[in-house]
Order: sequence, then C-alpha cells, then structure tokens
Amino acid sequence: NTTNLLHLLSIIMKKTAHNGILNGLMRHPVCTSTIPTSPCADNTINPIRGLVDNLVINPNPDKPFLRLSIGDPSVFGNFDPPPQVIKAVADNLTTSCYGYVPAHGLVSTRSAIAKYYNTASSPLTSNDVFVTSGCSDALRIAMDCLGSEKRNILLPKPGFSLYQTIAGNRGIPVKFYDLDPENNWSIDLNQLESLIDENTAAILVTNPSNPCGSAFSVQHQRDILAVAEKHGLPLIADEIYQDMVYDGESKSFGELSEHVPVLSCCGLAKRWLIPGWRVGWLIAHDRHNRLSKVRDGLTKLCQVIIGANVLIQGAVPQILETVPQSFYDDTLKRLKSASEVVYSELKDCPQLRPFKPQGAMYMMVQLKIDQFEDIGDDMEFVEKLITEQSVFPLPANIFGIPNYVRLMLTVPEDILREACQRIVEFCDQHKAAVPRKISRIEVAP
Repeated sequence: NTTNLLHLLSIIMKKTAHNGILNGLMRHPVCTSTIPTSPCADNTINPIRGLVDNLVINPNPDKPFLRLSIGDPSVFGNFDPPPQVIKAVADNLTTSCYGYVPAHGLVSTRSAIAKYYNTASSPLTSNDVFVTSGCSDALRIAMDCLGSEKRNILLPKPGFSLYQTIAGNRGIPVKFYDLDPENNWSIDLNQLESLIDENTAAILVTNPSNPCGSAFSVQHQRDILAVAEKHGLPLIADEIYQDMVYDGESKSFGELSEHVPVLSCCGLAKRWLIPGWRVGWLIAHDRHNRLSKVRDGLTKLCQVIIGANVLIQGAVPQILETVPQSFYDDTLKRLKSASEVVYSELKDCPQLRPFKPQGAMYMMVQLKIDQFEDIGDDMEFVEKLITEQSVFPLPANIFGIPNYVRLMLTVPEDILREACQRIVEFCDQHKAAVPRKISRIEVAP
C-alpha cells in the first residue's frame, strides 16, 4: 500500500544519502554548471569587432552620421554591380543548381576561372582552381593548409585584420613585417628576411593593399619573390583587388613567379561589387609541381563546408564572359576620382597627411598627434570625431599601425566632401597652439 511504499522509499533515500550519492548530486547540480569553450573559440579574435565593442559611438544628433569605415562598396548604392551579373544569376536559376557539387567547385566554374586568369607565363587549368565561400574562405584554406602550431606565417603590418583572426583560430603563430609609408607602403625586405626561420611556412602578401590603397610596382613584386625563392617559401597572395589599380602597374604574383609557388586568393566581392554573394577562389600557381601535397590538402579543406554557394558559383562563367571592360574601367575611374577628391580636401590640413592611393578602395591618412591639443591617438580622434562631427573613419591601429585612419572611397562625392570638410573643421577646433612633445609610449606601434 501507499504507506509501505513511502516507508521503503525513505529507507532507500537514507542509505543513498549515507553513501554520499545524493549529497554529491545536490552539491554539483548538472544543469547549472558553466560549460567551457574550446581554445579554438577563445583564440578567435576579430580586431575590428574588438574595436567596435570598445569604441564609444555617440554621433552628434544634429548632423547626419557619415560612415567612411565599412569596406563594402554596396553600402551607399552608388557602386552597383553590372546588369550582366544579375542576369547571369537569373539565368542560372533555370538550371539544376539545387544539389551538392564537388566541394572544390563545379568543373565549369573552375575551368572558366582558369581561362580568365590564364597567361602565357602562367598557364592554368581547372585543376589549379578551388572555389571557396568568398576570398576570406580562400585565405582561411590557404593558411590552414600551410601553417600549423609549429609553422609560422609572415603577415604585413599594416594589414587586413582577418589574417590574425584566422591564425588565432588555428593556433598558427605569426610574425609581422613592415610596410613603409615613406616608400609607397612597400615591404621592408631586409626586415622581412630577418623574420624568416626554419619554422616559417609562408609569406602572406596583399596587393593591392587593404588598408593602404597601395599597389606594388612589378619590380618590387619581383624582389619579394626573390626573397621567397631564396628561402624556399611559398606565397599566399591576397589579390581580392587584383586588376583594381588606377595609378601605376601591378600584376598577379602568380603571373610573375617563375619558381615560387603562389596561392592566389581572389573572388567576386570587390571587382564585381557583390561582397554579399560569398563566392571566391584560390588559384595554385605551381610551375614545378611543388604543391602536389598541398593540392590534396586544399581539396580536403574545401570539404569542411561542402563547397561554396552553387547558384552563385554556377553563374561565374557567364559573369566572367559577359561583363564588359567598360564596367571595370568606369569603376576604376570613379575610385580614382574619389581619391583625388579626398586628397584635395585634406592635403592642406596641418594636422593630417593623406597618402595618395593607387588601387583598391581605401586611403590612409596620418594623424599628426603632436599637432592636436587634446587628442592622444587614433582611437580618441575617432571617438571625438564621431561625437562632435558624426563622421566615422576606421582607426588604423586595428591594422597594426597607430595614429592613422582609413577612409573608404566608394562613398558618393557629396558625402565624401561633406565628411572631409567636417574632419578639417574638427582638426582646426582641436589644434595645438604649440606642437606637443610626444612620448615614446604614445607613438609605439
């Protein structure tokens, strides 16, 4: 009966409590303990997110908020993709683009990319191409394939912050080589070579540069390749802005290399103005078959996410075939015009030093901190600029260089001019009567 059942249950509970079982469960509740994260998650740090999370953003409510910080050409609606791009995707909707395809990309897509970038000095086939989920995924795959916890990769400073995010996620040690602003942001080759050791896996280069807007001369590219060849190292080339040079001459490292293996990372995002479509590619330039094992590794790493978007990658052959040269020429013309507008607006401001870009979509501007009365670094400059003038450039310390800001050039001209005029007004309001002495701590990288 019920009374006997309750008596029996009481005896059982007393015995289990005596043995410590029940007490143990009560001391350590299963459902309230904190579950730890993995080192992979803990080490994944995006410097831009760290900036945004810590930056005080309180725009002046009396002035429209002007963002010159986001590297997305589609934000303002003035840099739209060509109609041929839209048609290519629409046409591809009528095909069987619904299922899985090879993880490293459709053969037709890889063949079209190989044909598009093929040159007499660097012949390519579909076997040299790996389709990825954007250029950032191509960079991830390349760094994953060559780097490891014991094999370091050399990165540019200043450089795109995602490189550090990828390396930290995988536990890949990195070293930073300097870009020289006094020499058109070229690489300090002596310093670069001093960083190479027996555990160096690759040199990562960015050309044209984000954030600098610079483009290496062909001779400088050859000098970089000579350093890599001397030490038997491959290059990882971030070439998302390839063919987006409007001042000077610059080529793909893969096209120029005779002996150095090059993993070139590119995609649709910038040249075709569709960053949200997330299709990129990695091209293995390998004239002496030194990447035979690496190719297998690249294929395996493409299988992690089972390949890029099938609808968009299926449209790539038509995109590459039908977009007219006039579209590319017009984009470069407009970017150059924007760079000239910003330079002309800022060049006479005593507290600033703009650097003329040659390609990509950005301009770097140096802050002469000693010329400001109450501003100590680029972070404080940006915070106060937002608060007082509602203008948001990107502090360049997230790229590894202090006391610079990066300006985006794909902004409508009227907004660019308004933003620059506000920046100049801000600088005048905060100028120092007498240049301050800057301590070493303030200028340390």
